[in-house]
Amino acid sequence: MEKPVATSAQATALACLDGIQPLLSAWTRTIFDYGETAWREYQSAAWYVERLKLEGFSVEEGSAGMPTAFCAHWTSGPGPTIGMYAEYDAVPGNCQDAATVERPRRGLGNQAGGHTDPHSGLGISSLGGLLATKAAMQRHGISGTLRFTGEPAEKVRGSKPIHAAKGYYDGLAGMISFHPFYMLPLCNTARWDTHCGAAYAMIYRFICDQPERWALAAGAAPIPQAHSAARAPGANDALMMMYMASKALRDSMLPHQGGWSISEAILTAGQATADNLPAGLAEIQYMIRVPTLAMAEQVTTVLDRNAEAAAGMSGCRHERHWVSKSRPGLANHAMAEIAYEALSTAGPPRWDEDAKAVAREIQVNAGRMASDEPFIEELERLIEPQAAEAILRRDLAPSQVNSTSDDYTDMSWHTPTARFYVARPALRSETGYPYPAWVMNALGGISATIDPMVICASKTVALAALRLLEDQTARDAAMNEFVARTGGGIGGSNWIAPLCDYDPPIGFRWPEYVTTPRGRDWWIPSNQTPQTTSRGASHDRS
Repeated sequence: MEKPVATSAQATALACLDGIQPLLSAWTRTIFDYGETAWREYQSAAWYVERLKLEGFSVEEGSAGMPTAFCAHWTSGPGPTIGMYAEYDAVPGNCQDAATVERPRRGLGNQAGGHTDPHSGLGISSLGGLLATKAAMQRHGISGTLRFTGEPAEKVRGSKPIHAAKGYYDGLAGMISFHPFYMLPLCNTARWDTHCGAAYAMIYRFICDQPERWALAAGAAPIPQAHSAARAPGANDALMMMYMASKALRDSMLPHQGGWSISEAILTAGQATADNLPAGLAEIQYMIRVPTLAMAEQVTTVLDRNAEAAAGMSGCRHERHWVSKSRPGLANHAMAEIAYEALSTAGPPRWDEDAKAVAREIQVNAGRMASDEPFIEELERLIEPQAAEAILRRDLAPSQVNSTSDDYTDMSWHTPTARFYVARPALRSETGYPYPAWVMNALGGISATIDPMVICASKTVALAALRLLEDQTARDAAMNEFVARTGGGIGGSNWIAPLCDYDPPIGFRWPEYVTTPRGRDWWIPSNQTPQTTSRGASHDRS
């Protein structure tokens, strides 16, 4: 495929990005260092809101009832509206400094939040593309509107089903969705037919608020007074029975095909006491990733039965609260071609000798052998969407339409959506042994290693957006395909309506940073003392 020739507006956008590259680098590090996790990305969201306002955007803060979401607009006049977005949530238990050695960010422990994918680079890449598109529109008199949403809690597929249900993706000529990636074949390419699948996430809450009903108390006292008396099992016992029953029945929930997964996380367990009292509250979250909605419903039915049984056996009542009900993705070949043409114009990311020197240092510090060429070689190559699709399908049943998980899928039912991937830095292992998780996390924070991805993705976003703005034929082709695939567009015969029938789940005990008399800390104490830090490193006494 010959490298496409950029239009004058696209050339302006590319030059703009070359000029602001140092800013993009600094901004990526800022969000990386915040390391805030799902539904608690307060600093990150505030940073984006302030930046967008400085750039002339009008911004709705707390969009769709989510405190760490936003929706920004900038317009130059009548014309198509193009959508882009930022994600910025990190992952608990992955706190890593932007360093070539394993260590948490300053003042924190390893259990704090850290960027794994990294969404820090994802969001800034999209922001860079947004700003370059705006600059080109202003210089070349291109009329239209840019919409930029802030999307919290992607790791639990949180915000996009909610934004979709509230209409934030309606009225767009197209949505440009980017994600960092290194897992072949979806590296430096665009999704073709097989888009991400459905996902349900829910919290089961067990409440033991009437423990006196469990057994008669001695001497007609309202609760057992003796420590040897029988007492209600309580919410912790309900949670553990739910956990073990669901583990035991996992193999019976769905057929052994289709690439599905079920994971769980305990959010709240009792009240952290050791008194002779039953725990009054316990919560467990389940995340179901499946190709189809029917599969998600089947698993939910099993989990509901388990929760009811566990509550009944332990003298509790239970509640189910939705975190996410997310649809599978809808393909759009016209949008995939636009995104891949933009990526081809930008060219794949390239890592220079400074980045390679950093990578070799990490290889050695991780107990591996340094390589002359430390990065996986495919990271600097493009792969056409159809070729990537053919490789992806090798391991999938012919009947399986969707695979893997991400909530951009909810956007695809409201506007033609392109999903493209740019390689993030990943190291080869000369010995064949995998690297520990801190290595990938560090590579996502060190400027020399993450900047090539950010600038490549920013250019791709801007080039794709300008193609949609300038080329009505391309816009029409994408919209016509969207209408055909949905059986008439939004509300059509093949259209899947938003599944979100719940409020944003912001009130739960999500992990977050806290301020205490001891200073800023993670909700799990950092386990640091004046003498030691995590990993056993010595400290001088103060």
